[in-house]
Amino acid sequence: MTTKTTNRRGFLGRGAATAAVAVTAAAVPAAKAQEKLEKKVLRANGTPAPKPAPGAKNPRMSSTVLYGNLLFISGVGYHQEGDIKVHTKGVLDSIKKQLEAAGSSMEKCLKCNVYLNDLKDYDAMNSVYDLYFGPEPPARTTIAAAGGIPGNSLVEIDVVAYV
Repeated sequence: MTTKTTNRRGFLGRGAATAAVAVTAAAVPAAKAQEKLEKKVLRANGTPAPKPAPGAKNPRMSSTVLYGNLLFISGVGYHQEGDIKVHTKGVLDSIKKQLEAAGSSMEKCLKCNVYLNDLKDYDAMNSVYDLYFGPEPPARTTIAAAGGIPGNSLVEIDVVAYV
């Protein structure tokens, strides 16, 4: 029996080996850059949120979190009188304000989740929503929230954006 051996370096060629070294070298600084990232919890006005005092009850959630250049804004509802258009405008105005306070904008939104109290409001919500994100809107998911939205809001929206 004859055993066949191959030379992997010869098989890949010098260009492939050089490319592999270049990719590995580029990955090292990227990994080091990620090590420096830290989670920053912000208030709605963009200022850092204080850490809870020792022994104090931790908050259930953070409304705005910055990680590197990614900004996460938790669900925003509208808790006043009005129809779906009024609620949608109120929610999106609040999100716009939070984004700008953190150094971002509606145009920098990457992902948006919309929770409707009633799916029958989809078209009316879109008539307002379409005015806010410009010609390149974020990726979006829209669902009807089973059991309703807390605080009697007709819509709740959360976003992920970059700064």
